[in-house]
Amino acid sequence: MKKAAILIEDMYQVLEVWYPYLRLREDGIKPVLVGTGKGAYKSKEGYPAEEEVAIQKAKADDFDAVIIPGGFAPDFLRRHSEVNNFVREMYNKGKVVAAICHGGWVLISAGILKGKKATSFSAIKDDMINAGAIFQDQEVVADGKLITSRNPSDLTAFCVEIIKRL
Repeated sequence: MKKAAILIEDMYQVLEVWYPYLRLREDGIKPVLVGTGKGAYKSKEGYPAEEEVAIQKAKADDFDAVIIPGGFAPDFLRRHSEVNNFVREMYNKGKVVAAICHGGWVLISAGILKGKKATSFSAIKDDMINAGAIFQDQEVVADGKLITSRNPSDLTAFCVEIIKRL
């Protein structure tokens, strides 16, 4: 069974965590909520999520994909070197790395965007470009196994692309 890490932190965007979580399960892919070690997190609206694995124990070899949801969570996620190292290792091993909305901030901190086609929420477009991304304003952009989308409205295309690449 394929496994996908979904990174979680406080202030996550509810749909960008739970839509992929449930959609992957429907397709026989095991989603795993990977947090920064606090155990419990709340969305921007206070919706709870329980960490299933702490990033300190997550190993790239145990996963086929990593999904980075948006909201304000990526700003907290990127402050943890273990998160950035995990995403970079997943990328370097040729595994699916997918980010939506502000999730691009983690891609930036992982240092994997230079020369890659990508998109994000409009507010971080300049950050993405300054990190070397070839920015494309589309609902989903795939460059190899790097998959990016802009916002919750793009979730269907985002998940279809992730499942296709898996």
